[in-house]
Amino acid sequence: MSANHIRRALLGLIIAAPLSGLIACGYRIRGMVDLPFKVIAITGNPSPPLRGDLQAAILTGTDVKVAINPKDADLILEVTNEINGREILAYNSNGQISAYRLTIRVFFRVFDNAGGEIVPESELYMTRDMDFSNTTVLATDVQQQQFLTLMRKDLAVQILRRISAAAKSPQARSF
Repeated sequence: MSANHIRRALLGLIIAAPLSGLIACGYRIRGMVDLPFKVIAITGNPSPPLRGDLQAAILTGTDVKVAINPKDADLILEVTNEINGREILAYNSNGQISAYRLTIRVFFRVFDNAGGEIVPESELYMTRDMDFSNTTVLATDVQQQQFLTLMRKDLAVQILRRISAAAKSPQARSF
């Protein structure tokens, strides 16, 4: 065996060992959400960004279509309330704010077109901590909007996963 073959074999072993460890522990990349419905309508009063994120998650992460009219849908996702908040997390030695905690709380319920409850009134809650500096206020505002956008997208996917879990096991619908 030449040194080149040994080097390639060693490199292959170094690359394959972590990957096989991940596979052995059950890690896998999230795929599409499996929903046993054809058409979903989003009702209630979600903010326009949350509605857009829900629609994008449905259209890209499932094989389901989004209906404008709830009468045309197999499933109705009603967002009953959405609360965005920001609370002070820490102060610096000068008494100025140095960190915030951003929160989004979404209340929703899901039912079929006959009124049968799929997911009872539920709440999803997400927080992110954010450092703050008085010298970079504009950059901090941009960062805050980016955090809120990512949080809403994550909540949209979590809502779909909750619907999928409830639809697969109808007897265990208490969340």
